[in-house]
Amino acid sequence: MDKNDKMTKRAYVERDLSWMFFNHRILQEAQKTDIPTLERLSFLGIYSNNLDEFFRVRVASLNRIAASKDKALKRDVDQAQKTIKEINRLNTLYNKEFEQAVSDVLNDLKQHHVRLLHETDLNEEQKAFIKLLYLDRLNGLTNPVWLSQVKEINEDGIYLGVKRSQWEDGKDSPKVSYALVKVPDREQGRFVTLPPSDGYDNIMYLDDVIRFCLPLIFIGGGRCSFEAYSFKVTKDAEMEMDNDLDFGVLQKVAKGVKSRKSGEPIRVIYDGSMPKDLLKKVMNRLNIDQLDTIVSGGRYQNHKDLLAFPDCGKRELKYPKWMPIVKPELETQESILDTIRRKDRFVHVPYHSFNSFIRLLREAAINPEVKEIKATLYRLAKDSKVVKTLVCAARNGKKVTVVIELLARFDEESNIKWSKRMQEAGIRVIFGVEGLKVHSKLVHIKARGGDIACVGTGNFHEGNAKVYTDYLMMTARPSLVREVERVFDFIAKPFKPVRFRELLVSPNEMKPKILRMLDTEIRNARDGKEAWLKMKINHVTDVDVIAKLYEASRAGVKIEMVLRGNCSIIPGLPGVSENIRAVGIIDRYLEHSRILIFANGGEPRYFLGSADWMPRNLTNRIEVLTPVYDQDLQRDLLRTVEYGLKDTSNGRIVDGLGTNKLQSGAPFRSQEQLYLDYLKEAQEVNNIRN
Repeated sequence: MDKNDKMTKRAYVERDLSWMFFNHRILQEAQKTDIPTLERLSFLGIYSNNLDEFFRVRVASLNRIAASKDKALKRDVDQAQKTIKEINRLNTLYNKEFEQAVSDVLNDLKQHHVRLLHETDLNEEQKAFIKLLYLDRLNGLTNPVWLSQVKEINEDGIYLGVKRSQWEDGKDSPKVSYALVKVPDREQGRFVTLPPSDGYDNIMYLDDVIRFCLPLIFIGGGRCSFEAYSFKVTKDAEMEMDNDLDFGVLQKVAKGVKSRKSGEPIRVIYDGSMPKDLLKKVMNRLNIDQLDTIVSGGRYQNHKDLLAFPDCGKRELKYPKWMPIVKPELETQESILDTIRRKDRFVHVPYHSFNSFIRLLREAAINPEVKEIKATLYRLAKDSKVVKTLVCAARNGKKVTVVIELLARFDEESNIKWSKRMQEAGIRVIFGVEGLKVHSKLVHIKARGGDIACVGTGNFHEGNAKVYTDYLMMTARPSLVREVERVFDFIAKPFKPVRFRELLVSPNEMKPKILRMLDTEIRNARDGKEAWLKMKINHVTDVDVIAKLYEASRAGVKIEMVLRGNCSIIPGLPGVSENIRAVGIIDRYLEHSRILIFANGGEPRYFLGSADWMPRNLTNRIEVLTPVYDQDLQRDLLRTVEYGLKDTSNGRIVDGLGTNKLQSGAPFRSQEQLYLDYLKEAQEVNNIRN
């Protein structure tokens, strides 16, 4: 191994540690006092929800590796144990910040006359309200189980560990017993709105409602007192997939979803004031081992529910609304198919309305010149207009093919449901490719007047399109359209050799082509030509790509990236990465689009698509990046990246150490400026027309 290889190996942040740094950026956003109070609560909810999924999936996988007794895996086992230890250290550190942030935000809410009440704070009207609520909605959902009878706690969720002290006549000391009550938050929601009092809107955690109702829940026990302390269990979510080749993919995934419910506990967060005797009994029932994460927390757990905190009608405590902008050229009376045939079109959601894409599908569904529609679907909205439009097309006699990815994590059940509905409507449904998750975002429309293709950076999902920043390019360029159609052929027959001249497709040749384009930048830098890379991406962890980026940096290629999540690069290291700069943005929208712009010696090459720079995207999935030739879209992509790079309001410096300092300079918020630019552009077009 030469010197550069050794430096590259040392200058690499473990993927899971870089994820912890990313999630910390969300927590830091919640700590800012210059954003609306209820939005700060939402960021706390997002932070908590992300952490749950991380432990259920990534930490669960690390635990499996760390527990392995296979001597051949010793290096992997040692590394996994080291990573788990560091994750637990960071988790403990960040949890202290989190608890303080929750306290600060709730105190701020109180200044705006919204307060949380405990079970001991209630007036007579509120007590009567809760008793009626219990009888009407909670009775039968809050069934205690004696801890002595619990063999294992086998569900995710929030529990109350209850310590009951029961006084018997003539006895000086009470008889103590212990029980569990599962909080029915999924059935009833986490928060209860109480009658207002003293000029305040009053909110109560469902946990505290149950605490108040414990004498009703344990009715018939005589003279008792109760103590109740919350704890939360996070379980391993890795599905146990059936490897029987005769078992259909659909049935495999359905079975895997069921198996998720019986995963092993991997994290417990408990109320730090829980008495030791109760805590010991709870932990014994959880079968926790030394590699699992145990965190002493505050009174309440499962803070992802803060995402659903009642707003009490106080819109001033939320971001002002940004209504999605309807692009004038996509909402005329003219055929949208003809509009695209004249010129490449695009939408950048959520700034632009996703309805323009729905309109394209709807026209294709009823236009007699359209013969066939193909689409890849990864995640689907609960009430998916996309699927409904494709069903409409099938009923209108169009040949419709949908590639649906059943292994879209935590959306498997929804995808199974929609796949059955599409099959019933006569749509040909392809359940991905065995061993290759289909993550590309593609639509192909075959029509007499000329075929159309769509290539996107995000899912065709109306819900995501309201909160994820994603591009969708619509084109009639024959060279691109033909290759999009060939991707569908490849998915249908994955063992048939296919080469692509225009598109970058994984697992075929995407990674080698990216490395070759970086080599071109390296040669150009050494030859004194223009050499740089500007990019926007979610994750960068692939070792080979990072090594090439370091090589490019040493050659003088200036690399600037806007990213969201995992980043295994350590920018700014002398002799390794001093020409690399990375900025992470956390704002009202989730940054999700993938954009690559290579200098190419003064003739820049532009790409957008679905792939991040991780091994899974580059070698284990079907992903697509498309070249962008339309100059208007090129200018827009460049503006988006450059705005992100100069964001000082929400752009944090990614340094590989997790410090996440905000960039300095004049105030500039990239998402807000993009929205204002798009609004102005739409108004100018409308003014010209009027």
